[in-house]
Amino acid sequence: MTIAVEPVTGPVAEHAEGPVWCARWGGLRWVDMLAGDVLHLDADGTVRRRHVGTVAAAVRPRRAGGYVVAAERELLLADADDPDAPLRSLGEQWSDPGIRMNDGGCDPEGRFYIGTMAYDETPGAGDLYLAEPDGSLRVVVPGVTISNGFDFSPDGTLAYYADTATGRVDVFDYEPGRGLWERRPFVSVDPEHGAPDGLTVDAEGGVWVALWGGGAVHRYGPDGTLEAVVELPVVNVTAVTFGGEGLDRLFVTSSARGVDRTEQPAAGSVFTADPGVPGRPVLQTTL
Repeated sequence: MTIAVEPVTGPVAEHAEGPVWCARWGGLRWVDMLAGDVLHLDADGTVRRRHVGTVAAAVRPRRAGGYVVAAERELLLADADDPDAPLRSLGEQWSDPGIRMNDGGCDPEGRFYIGTMAYDETPGAGDLYLAEPDGSLRVVVPGVTISNGFDFSPDGTLAYYADTATGRVDVFDYEPGRGLWERRPFVSVDPEHGAPDGLTVDAEGGVWVALWGGGAVHRYGPDGTLEAVVELPVVNVTAVTFGGEGLDRLFVTSSARGVDRTEQPAAGSVFTADPGVPGRPVLQTTL
């Protein structure tokens, strides 16, 4: 099945990533990662932009209200949902200027995970971290290259994860109190179709994977079978999420990095599609 998209915004970002829909926020937020900005889509289609630092890698809602932003080397917390709410830092987590945060997400218990990578994409220089209650970070998956998509099955027993450089989406078993274990391949993406970037899981357990360099999003069934393809008018597709009042719309971000905007004028836009299956509310953090 092939699914078409339509634009939600113009090319408002250089490197749009990490879309998140939260009803409490009133809609969609995402990041312009290397500009260090968090973007918010108002109901009238206006895009609001907030600069938070050198990098804005990921944003997620907090269960108690407010949200967390993963910046270059620190986590920032807001206590209110307003896009312009004051932010406080939980402290710089490392001093190496060559390593930055990348994609992240939450587990069913509300714990926040954030991945890292080297600016120069040195193989194995990144890690997947778990944020402890005090905001400190603990490595749970060491030696990754480009830590990207992270989400859970509807029953919370499986976690899907993409280290883009591997060309795979992997799956972990997950148990409350134990965390992630038994990592194994879920699907491998043919390099001709791009490389796996951000991902999300729908209410039926289907895994939707954005394909960097592939101009598409793939939906894989729980058994790894390719079941749907979302085609986009841009090459660098970065991440995907469900949104809308019924969580029945797919939102897809894209990047203009490394492309000629005259050839791909929509690069950096956010797109939407009708996926034919609902998503799930975003997992929120207890930070």
